[in-house]
Amino acid sequence: MTDTSRREAVRDASVIVARDANGMVAVLTAEFPQHGGEYVFLPGGRREDGETPEECARRELREEAGVTAQTWQPLGSYAITLNSPARIHLFLAEGLTRGPQQLTPSEESFKLMWWPMPDAIRAAAEGRFLLQGGPLALLLAQQVIAV
Repeated sequence: MTDTSRREAVRDASVIVARDANGMVAVLTAEFPQHGGEYVFLPGGRREDGETPEECARRELREEAGVTAQTWQPLGSYAITLNSPARIHLFLAEGLTRGPQQLTPSEESFKLMWWPMPDAIRAAAEGRFLLQGGPLALLLAQQVIAV
């Protein structure tokens, strides 16, 4: 595979801290047997062709949590790994409207819950998140909210 075709196969991702008017955050859980159990994660996923990072975030939030948001704030963009040009784009979404989840077949086991922000951050500190994007997004969102 050439560098050009490898770069085309790489897809950025978006992760969202969806925070409602009561300070509750959308959190998902699912079993990941290949990693040894159940883990917590935030709504998010890989960008589809032609999507901007924010369009990806909006779609993933709607699908995985059944939520749309009026206010979107970028929290930063970071490399996913040292060996890939793929980036993870983090967002804080507020002004939420809840609806039904629109899970894909691979997401059918995702359970949606609403947690207070401190509980989500505690779960991150306890190592209950499988991927690094969720804990980083929570910590950055907490900084923005505190200002």
